[in-house]
Amino acid sequence: MIHVKKLNHHFILGKKGQKATLPVLKDISFEVDKGEIVTVVGKSGSGKSTLLNLISGFIRPTDGEIWIDNKKVTDFTEAEFADYRLNHVGVIFQNFQLIPSMTAFQNIELALTLKGINKNERNQITMEMLKKVGIAEFQDHYPGELSGGQQQRVSIARALVLKPPIILADEPSGSLDSETEADLLEFIQKLNNEMGITFLIITHDEEVAKIGNRTITINDGRLVEGGAVR
Repeated sequence: MIHVKKLNHHFILGKKGQKATLPVLKDISFEVDKGEIVTVVGKSGSGKSTLLNLISGFIRPTDGEIWIDNKKVTDFTEAEFADYRLNHVGVIFQNFQLIPSMTAFQNIELALTLKGINKNERNQITMEMLKKVGIAEFQDHYPGELSGGQQQRVSIARALVLKPPIILADEPSGSLDSETEADLLEFIQKLNNEMGITFLIITHDEEVAKIGNRTITINDGRLVEGGAVR
């Protein structure tokens, strides 16, 4: 489902004439099979979030290949990747990235609008997702009126609303208390079991890492465990 081949990435720091190269990821290769929950762990600054941003298509790798569902997405244009992400990949952000001027309902509905789905169907699907994540009673609340856990559930519903086969999650429990985190992890496992959704989850949390079928460890930008490519 996801195949990363010899991925390298560095950032350029400084101004013109004083530039420096900062290596972040070094020769990363691994696979995620369909229906797996794979967790990626490592210390802060190890390159985990950069890896997720590369797989999501928000940034481009310095070198290497990323294949998703047998498509070489590193060859996509920006427009092609945006369209592919809309239809095939849901992203759960660490800081939620909800639109503050939109209600919970509107944040979830937006992807359906971009997809061109008619209003009646949008309303039905959005309400189903709100109920699925357990926050239907907060549909008219704005992000600033919701708790961290409620915002995260809106973020999850938004990622799931088009029923993508893959979910990429960056520290999905980072803003949650222990009880809400337990609910979230149970929900992820339920979605994996019932819908067969493939999850790649970036985390530093041991409890989150435990739900993975497999754990990949990154240290100083290098994969050190769990990523053997068949």
